[in-house]
Parts: sequence; C-alpha cells; structure tokens
Amino acid sequence: MAGDKQNEAKVSPTDENKENQSDGGLGLEILQIIKESQQQHGLRHGDYQRYRGYCSRRLRRLRKTLGFRMGNRHKFIGKKITVEMLSDSRYLLLVLMEAERAWSYAMQLKQEANTEPRKRFHLLARLRKAAKHSEKLEKLCESHRVDAKTKLEAQAYTAYLTGMVEFELQEWKRAMEAFNKCKTIYEKLASAFTEEMAALYRQRVDEISPNIRYCAYNIGDQNAINDLMQMRLTGGGGGMMAEKLESLITQARTKQAATMSEVEWRGRSVPVKIDKARIFLLGLGDNEAAIAQASNEETKEHLYETLLAECRDTIQAVREELKSEAKQRERGSEGDSGKVSNLQFLHSYLTYIKLCTLVKRNESMAHTLQAKLKEPEADENKRGPRPQDLIRLYDIILQSLAELSTLQGLEDDHTFQKEVSLKTLVYKAYRCFFIAQSYVLVKKWSEALVLYERVLKYAKEVQSKAKNLNNSLKDLPDVQELIAEVNAEKYSLQAAAILDTDETAEVPSQQQVKDNTPLCDRLETFRLDSTLVGKQPNLVQFPPDFQPIPCKPLFFDLALNHVAFPPLDDKVEQKGKGGLTGYIKGIFGFGS
Repeated sequence: MAGDKQNEAKVSPTDENKENQSDGGLGLEILQIIKESQQQHGLRHGDYQRYRGYCSRRLRRLRKTLGFRMGNRHKFIGKKITVEMLSDSRYLLLVLMEAERAWSYAMQLKQEANTEPRKRFHLLARLRKAAKHSEKLEKLCESHRVDAKTKLEAQAYTAYLTGMVEFELQEWKRAMEAFNKCKTIYEKLASAFTEEMAALYRQRVDEISPNIRYCAYNIGDQNAINDLMQMRLTGGGGGMMAEKLESLITQARTKQAATMSEVEWRGRSVPVKIDKARIFLLGLGDNEAAIAQASNEETKEHLYETLLAECRDTIQAVREELKSEAKQRERGSEGDSGKVSNLQFLHSYLTYIKLCTLVKRNESMAHTLQAKLKEPEADENKRGPRPQDLIRLYDIILQSLAELSTLQGLEDDHTFQKEVSLKTLVYKAYRCFFIAQSYVLVKKWSEALVLYERVLKYAKEVQSKAKNLNNSLKDLPDVQELIAEVNAEKYSLQAAAILDTDETAEVPSQQQVKDNTPLCDRLETFRLDSTLVGKQPNLVQFPPDFQPIPCKPLFFDLALNHVAFPPLDDKVEQKGKGGLTGYIKGIFGFGS
C-alpha cells in the first residue's frame, strides 16, 4: 500500500492537468482519467479492491483540497454539489471518483459472487449507486460552465454504467440501447479529435462491442453468435465478457450434444454416455478450427490453454465413472479380464487428444522461438531466446509421445505404435539439433559436430521408416529441410573452428610468452602485459627473496677458566653440632 500511495503522489498532479478550464468552460478528460487510474492502480491485474482503495483515498484528498468536508469526526453532514459551486473542475472529478468507487466495488463483488451467490444482491446495489453518481455528473455537466466535449463524455459514461446495470439484470433490450448510445458518442468523439485521443475512444468502442452482440443474441439475433465466435478468435471480449461467451458456447453445445451417442476412433466405436464428454467432443472440431484461424500467437496460446483445461475436466469426469465401474465389478461375480472396456477406451481417446494438443502447442511455441532465434537482436539489454529454451520444449514433446505409446487399449495396435515411434525420431532429431547449436555458442566444436552427425542419423532413419507411413508425416516438421540445415551448419561450424584456431596462432609471440618477471625488474623492456590492469598486477616480488649478510662478531669469556676462588669452609655450617641437646642448652643458658 505504501508503494500505491507513492504512485498516487506521482500520478495525481498529471491528472490535475487534465482537469483544465478551457476557453469554452470547465473541462474534464473523463475517459482518459479513469483509464489511466485503472491501469496504474490494480486493474492491469484485475485487482478491483486495490482500485477501490485508491478511489477512496483520492476522494479524501479532493474533499480536503476543496474544503468540501462532510461534517467532522464526530458527526456526518451530507452535502450536495450544485451547479453554482462549479468554479473548479475538481468538483466534477469528485463525483466521477464516487461513481468509480461504487463501480469497482461492484466488480469486486462480481468476482466473489462465483463462490458466494448472495453477494449478487450487493453487486446490483453498488452498480445502481455507480449509475446514480454518473447521472449526477451528467446533470452537472449540462451547465453552461462546462465545455461540449466534457458533456459528451459524461453522457457516454452514464450510458455505459446504465448498460452495465441492465446487463446484470438481463434486460437485454434496454442494455443494448444504452451500450449503442455509448458506442455512438465515442465513435463521434474519435472522429473529431487527435489520433491519441481517438485511439482511446476506439478502444472503448471495442470493449463495448461484445456486450452489444451478446445482448443481440439474447434478444433473438442468431447471426450475433457468429460475430461473438469471431471476436473470440481475435482475442476480443476479455474479462467478464469472456466468461459469458464461454458459457454461451457451452450452452449451444449442450443443446447439440443430445444427438451425439458414440464416437469412432482407431477402428472402434465407443458409446459416449457422459454429458461432459459429449459436449467436449462436439466442440473439439470448432476449437481446432479456431486455433488454425487464430490471428496471433497470443490468441492461439489462449485457445490451446482453454482446450487443454476443458480436456482435463472431461478426463476427470470419465475417471470418476471408471472408479464407480471398478467398484461394481468388484461386487459382481464375473469379470471381463483381458478386453478393455468402452469407458476405459474413451479415457484413452481423451488422453490421446490431450497429449496431441500438448505436442501441437509446444511445437507452435518452438516455431515461434525458432523464428525469433534467427532474427538479429534489436535490444542488447533484453535477453532473446536461446537454443536451451527450444531444448526444453522438445523434451516436453518427447515426454508426451512416451505417454502416448503406453495408452491402455493400444498396446497391440502396431500401426499406432509405429506412428508414435516415427514422431519420436523426428522430435529427437530436432532436439539433438538445438543441443548442437547450444554447444556451438560456447565454441565446443567437436561436441557440436558429433551431435550434427547424430541428427543426420535420426533423419535418415525417419526417411527409411516413413515409406510405409506417409500419412503420419503430414503434421510433422520437414525432415529434408532439417538435413539441408544441418549440412549448412556443419560447413559453417568447420569454418568457425578453423578461424578460431587461426586467431589463436596469430597472437604475437611476445604476448604468448608467459613471463613471471615483476615489472620492477624489467623496466628497460617494453612488453604488452594485460595483467598490469587486472585485479592482481605483477609489480614487485612479494615476499622478497632472502639475501646473505655478514654475521655479527662472537665474544667468548676465556678468563673464567684461570680464576681461583677463595675457600668457603668457615661459611658452611658444620654437621653434628645441632640436635636436641643443643636445643636444651640454648634454652637454659648452658651454651653461654
């Protein structure tokens, strides 16, 4: 929260510049203010609670600045902003922030209402509150003190919030009328102003369009579903609208799923009794077509993730049925040992779809990275893709193919096993190729050359085995193209290795000789020495070597051997004169 407040301190002055007083009266860039505030305070990540907190703090600051206090700390005194008070555009901003605060609270409750349905009532109350504040803003902007552009933006903002209320109430006709009014105003504003502002207005129109088409579909326009599906392909209709679009597609598939009873795969017809599996298999073709028609990589990645999520949910539903079927078999006396049941074969089919989708998704990502790898780096500070990234993708592909070969019910399908082994060889060749390229980057020429030879071995093995399985090579990368690229890389690798050895040989002999003589001992000789500017320059020898020095003279005391010492017998105490008798004599005075 401290970081948010610092950002507010930086952003708020720039917002104040948009609250200007033009020649035509007071002006307020409503759409630009709310868009910038939303992007900088939580809505970039869908955090409506953070944005609501920002709106509350902004309101408090505005009221304090304008002296528009609602009573004091002990008592609340409600005040209304009137037309006569419009001497400053910040009064309009005050009402706008109140509407935004109520709207953000409603969107927060909408996220929480997925798990707590009772919050939907509170959601509607906050949306109505936001629409009420926007109507108040529109009435204030009708004053002659406000310029024409602000009036139009206030009308569009009110129409948008009114449409949101009707949309949540499922009043499709009134919601569509409100959204159309909002769209018309923004389109007119986009045609009348500069390119920067026009882009902002057109972005708002693009956000509203899915809601209009969804309302048209619910009113009865069957053509609107095609428009919604097309918008899904182009990545439009994000956020809350995306959830409604997915539920709409699910409802349409549920109606059609009643006619689906079985599916055929690998020469075996399997009855499909689980509704979730029917809906998924019915929409599988549409999802694959949508992925093929995706306009950009981001949309394609989103569609792959959606398909994989649906597939995982369907597999989980089939797995639950398998558990209940296993319990029934345990209770019964007879058991079908050996043959795979229809439900288990359906589980294998769904797992096959999931693994094949994973392979296609990772292959698509690998193609994108490979194209970026060949492009020159525009920004040196930004790290581009590396061969290691592609190695990881091909590792995941090979892991998925290994799981495919172990699917239950396909152990005896030799054609299927040969197809999987052929695909494994192709992706092993590509993985080995990018491992070789990673060795080239670190100038390990011999290792890279050996790996290139391994790539050619895999590729030739694929060509020899693919004669009887031509149909399996349709969706695989071109091996012939890989062989041509490997041959070219081999020649360039050999040239780079030769150049690298030549560069080493051309280094001047005086630079190659390693001389450990310190600088202080070779001051008369010029030689380029890169170690002198390094961290440990060789300037002097330390510690210095030992040097011989003359010894100090030694003096010996020879006179001591010829000295005669005097006798000391009288000084030494004689033995035998002591004892108890001498002690008694001393006491009684006999010794004196």
